[in-house]
Amino acid sequence: MPEIILGTVIMGLLLSPQLLAGFLAKRTGRNFWFWFLISFLIPIISLVILIFLEDKNPKTAAYQLADHVDKK
Repeated sequence: MPEIILGTVIMGLLLSPQLLAGFLAKRTGRNFWFWFLISFLIPIISLVILIFLEDKNPKTAAYQLADHVDKK
C-alpha cells in the first residue's frame, strides 16, 4: 500500500510542469493539450514561453475603466 501512495506522489511531481503549462495555456486562451504535450519535450522553456506570450483571452486582457478615468 505505501508503494501505491509513493508512486502516486512521484507521478504527480513528474507531471507537475506539464500540468502547470496546460493550465497556464488554458487560462491565457490557448490549447491545453498542445501545451501539455509541448511541455514534455521542453518543460521549463515552454513555461517561460507561455509567461511571455500575449494573453488571447479577451476577458482577462484588461480591466474595465470607470467613466471618470481618462484613457491616456
